[in-house]
Amino acid sequence: MKINDLYRFISVFSLSLAFTLSSWAQDQPLAFLPSGISQELNLEDSKIRVAHALSPSQPADLIGRWNLTVDMDGKKAPSWLEVKLSGFKVLVGYFVGDDGSARPISEVYFDNGKVHFTIPPQWQMTDKNLVFQGNLSDGKLSGSIQHPNGGVYTFVGERAPALVRERQPTWGQPIAIFNGKDLEGWYADADENQWEVKNGILTSSKTGANLITEEKFEDFQLLVEFRYPEGSNSGIFLRGRYEVQIQDDYGKEPNSLLFGGVYGFLTPNEMAARPAGEWQTYHIMLVGRRLTIVANGKQIITDQIIPGITGGALDSHEALPGPIMLQGDHGPVEFRRIDLVKGFY
Repeated sequence: MKINDLYRFISVFSLSLAFTLSSWAQDQPLAFLPSGISQELNLEDSKIRVAHALSPSQPADLIGRWNLTVDMDGKKAPSWLEVKLSGFKVLVGYFVGDDGSARPISEVYFDNGKVHFTIPPQWQMTDKNLVFQGNLSDGKLSGSIQHPNGGVYTFVGERAPALVRERQPTWGQPIAIFNGKDLEGWYADADENQWEVKNGILTSSKTGANLITEEKFEDFQLLVEFRYPEGSNSGIFLRGRYEVQIQDDYGKEPNSLLFGGVYGFLTPNEMAARPAGEWQTYHIMLVGRRLTIVANGKQIITDQIIPGITGGALDSHEALPGPIMLQGDHGPVEFRRIDLVKGFY
């Protein structure tokens, strides 16, 4: 017997001595082991079939994108993780927490199904790191996150869907999801709702609730006209998961965190923002993960893949349709047109 075969045999033997002895006696395959690669070994002129034991999880099992749901004291908070291979063996990644933008992970440690990493705080007023500890089993992630706020929260995770569409949709007719009169078809995510309609304009004059459509959408085009005062910050969440930034960034260099960017992920090819106080337009098309944005007549993002949910998302269930959400928990903003065109297959 080759020495490597002997090691494999000993490993299998140690899993279940009773089953092994029974199989020896009957000269049959080890039925308790999973089907797969098997190897015949000669031992004292007897043939014994040994199936290789299940190998521990490999880095390839972890590499990819994961949608996470974190239990934060009874509140289900969405989160997201991407793991990549850097070079021959080092794993790196990106992480989106319950707030903030996607941020890099310098190294993801993975051994025998256990995964952990740390990243520094982002918008939290603390020096404590976020500590992620998880377990990969049967294609699912679970574990705990030690949050910079001091809390420790459990999470579960599954692989993110590809959202590939086999063909382009057929587009319907534009629907005014803001009717210019009232908040019919919308609801606020907080008891105190600062959103109101003034002279046909949907207005959030102060920091408060986000405004969410009652209807959920899959693939669509969105046409909006908006304006904001100097220094303000808002956004539009597509399917309630991907934020397109609305922010006073006139004259700045483009950035994924600024006007027209998909928060923390996609950077516009130019800064198309107009000065604060002027009416501006977005024409957005979302098909699966593929996004195109025309801002003020300039195509600033062209058929780009959105990797995952952004901070502030309503949930991490990317395979499902989702609403349009207008960010109202930052700065003042106004909308005078919000039209949507549904895609049909």
